[in-house]
Amino acid sequence: MTPYRQRDGWPQAVPRWAAIGIFLYLSVFALGFAQLFLVPIVLAFLLSMVFSPVRRTLHRRGLSQGLAAILIMIALLVGLATLATALAVPVSGWLNNATTIERKIETRLNEVSGPFSGFFRAKEKLESMTESDDSDVQKVETQDNTLTRRLASLVPTFITQCLFTLVLLLFLLASGDMFYEKIVHVLPTLRDKKRAVRITQDIERKLSRYLFTITLINAGLGTAVGVAMWLLGMPSPLSFGIIAFLFNFVPYLGALAGIIIASVVALVSFDWLGWPLIVAGTYFFLTTLEGQIITPYFVGRSLRLNTVVVFLTISFWAWLWSVVGMIVAVPLLVAVKALSEHIDRLEPLGHFLAERHAEPPRHDIDPTGD
Repeated sequence: MTPYRQRDGWPQAVPRWAAIGIFLYLSVFALGFAQLFLVPIVLAFLLSMVFSPVRRTLHRRGLSQGLAAILIMIALLVGLATLATALAVPVSGWLNNATTIERKIETRLNEVSGPFSGFFRAKEKLESMTESDDSDVQKVETQDNTLTRRLASLVPTFITQCLFTLVLLLFLLASGDMFYEKIVHVLPTLRDKKRAVRITQDIERKLSRYLFTITLINAGLGTAVGVAMWLLGMPSPLSFGIIAFLFNFVPYLGALAGIIIASVVALVSFDWLGWPLIVAGTYFFLTTLEGQIITPYFVGRSLRLNTVVVFLTISFWAWLWSVVGMIVAVPLLVAVKALSEHIDRLEPLGHFLAERHAEPPRHDIDPTGD
């Protein structure tokens, strides 16, 4: 008598669940291990879906796929260069004046709360120990140089990944609908071909609409934040507009980071301690207006997701792929939700990912419990 029965080549009950657990564990490990290779690929595919409608429009106007891809890449590079140039001057100024800014923050915090003074005195004492010339005093090495070296070591990797992403994006745009043609060619039956094309087109359409709409909304938010910071007399208001535009691609945490940066700059720039609260409140009001009213209205109900699942997904991908993971988390959720709408076995997963009351009604269940 065997301790358990076999079914479909797998032991029934516990061993099957153990195999699923091992598969999930190995999948997460593989995603983390292959981060440097997978991140630019995922970004390139997402960007290709954003620009696919533009490519098709240019192709219908008579341009070849390759020329349309080159024009899109030129426009993208010009936009990235413009954003980098606009941010380079203020950010470099902040970095060059980091010591002065730190002292101003220390002074302002001392005005707000006395307990901070003990912390800063301890820090000054530590710095005096590191600068001591006495040979009998043990040297204490701070982590500033180590952090600088680590950041410098990441620059070549970052540039390589950016180049890989841009080159792959160029190939994807220039290839047109080649992947659709390959899918149609390899699948055996006409029903499977139609279903696969329908799924891929729906995922591309929803992802493209979502990412393109979010980009336009973030551009509007950046403009509003920049104008608001200019009216409040903040230094480099254009920089805050760009920061709001870029950071808002990361749900929740991006807006929080923008508020913190604006508050710190206001704390250093103004004498009255109420200005940081005004600046933070203005930034918070604009991001709340965007997140609660504008984005739900323009994105549409079909793409609105369960907020708890979104938060957990962002946290997971942030742990796995850092900042890039936070950016791709929501688009990947949109793709999974779109896929679940075409596969019967994944339909419950799609309902779970949707926000409350977005799923179709079940007539066999009384919501009152009677």
